[in-house]
Amino acid sequence: MRLKIFTIKSDHTQDKVLAYLLYYEKAKQFYIELPPDADEWDTPLILSSFAKRGHKTINAYWSNAWVQQRIIPSDRQNITEILRANDLDSYDEYKLLILANGRCAQDDYYIEQIEWEKLPDDIQSRFLIRVEEVVALGENDLLIFFRNGTTKKCNMNQICTETRFQAILRSESLFSAARVQTDGYGITWGENLDVGADILYESGKDLPISIDAFHRFAADRITDTTGACRILNCSRQNISDLIRRGKLHPLRSSTSSYLFLIAELQQRQWQ
Repeated sequence: MRLKIFTIKSDHTQDKVLAYLLYYEKAKQFYIELPPDADEWDTPLILSSFAKRGHKTINAYWSNAWVQQRIIPSDRQNITEILRANDLDSYDEYKLLILANGRCAQDDYYIEQIEWEKLPDDIQSRFLIRVEEVVALGENDLLIFFRNGTTKKCNMNQICTETRFQAILRSESLFSAARVQTDGYGITWGENLDVGADILYESGKDLPISIDAFHRFAADRITDTTGACRILNCSRQNISDLIRRGKLHPLRSSTSSYLFLIAELQQRQWQ
């Protein structure tokens, strides 16, 4: 995953870094990190509310919104001619941002590329609490594994209190679709339906389990339909019949296969 890093500066604040823009080239995703001493009055307007609330990491939705303010909109009438004049084969937010050095007519902000080593230690340390894995549990709980080895149980009823999350919280299938954001910035259910890693880390309850232990459990104690047939010495048709009659309870099902706890299959052998 190729990462490009830029400082965000202003002509009126000399060389002071107001924020850091990170771009994940393969995912085509932007994120903005605010420095520890971020001042809401210096921070770009669309991001100032985050600084005011003490938030240091700006999610992909609002980071992209800041970028969109600084580039030619994709629905501009003469966009084809503009792209051709700048040797662009297609509309590319990142390339358009670079062409203008992040400048726009509405303000005096601009960007400068830097290497990872130039990121302040405080911001580098934030990457230690990025999300490595997420598992949906019952009652709108998530099991979150973090990059620093910490594991937390997070009740999303307490965290996702905004109206936009209510449909997710009311549907077990939608809730279970939670996925890790690019580079572990948080978990997401879709555009602007995400929760940052920092919020999850601060709100979750510590659990004494590591992601390595979880992976070992999954590798050793979960099997697919082929494995179930071998353990029970039966056909796929028998497996489907056991599921239909409520005698087996797959962890996950698809049109062609299932996943089972080996312990449940072993218990069937004893019955």
